[in-house]
Amino acid sequence: MVRIEKIRMRISIKAKPSSHEEKVVKISDTEFIVSVKEPPVKGLANRAILHALSKHLGIAQVRVRIVSGYTSRQKVVEVL
Repeated sequence: MVRIEKIRMRISIKAKPSSHEEKVVKISDTEFIVSVKEPPVKGLANRAILHALSKHLGIAQVRVRIVSGYTSRQKVVEVL
């Protein structure tokens, strides 16, 4: 029987909502700055951050989730 374990990685994010352009800047292997156009209202910026990060990493958006910092600019994101 073959057992495949999921590898989880935690990334620190500095969020920049309401930016003029959407971009992801890699600071280190586990630190990114994510700028999105959406405002920090009703989770719009959080969804945009997850979308931009998953696009940058080349993985499905369902494999990325916010672990902490829902209402903060400093977030911890888990990548499955």
